[in-house]
Amino acid sequence: MGLWSFMKDAGKSLFGSEAEAGEAPKEEALKAELKDLGLDASGVDLAVEGDKVIVKGKAVDAETKEKIILAVGNVDGVASVETEDDADTADATFHTVKKGDTLWAIAEKTLGNGSKYQAIFEANKPMLKHPDKIYPGQVLRIPKV
Repeated sequence: MGLWSFMKDAGKSLFGSEAEAGEAPKEEALKAELKDLGLDASGVDLAVEGDKVIVKGKAVDAETKEKIILAVGNVDGVASVETEDDADTADATFHTVKKGDTLWAIAEKTLGNGSKYQAIFEANKPMLKHPDKIYPGQVLRIPKV
């Protein structure tokens, strides 16, 4: 079992009104988010228990499973993501963005070379649309390079 922590109030809002902000999203909203991002969630089932999302089943590959974890974890109202079978994500490396972080600085810290920031950006597509659009509390996938 794997468990990853996220900042509950720092993610993307899937709700239309502010009254619902901060509440845990429903499974249907999370599945719609995965579909909107173009992530293949076949073989994966989601369950929400309070502010925790449980990802069950096997994804098409480890990269996709890691992206699913990040896509649902970086949603407003989600504090953690748990996987029941984490054999395919055992080598996953994630980084929580801190105030003042840039992809260059994160690449220096995690990959040993700031010029590898593009690898982090690519590893977090489609969740990231632009390398300068990261925010404190966001969790990013760090690729093996």
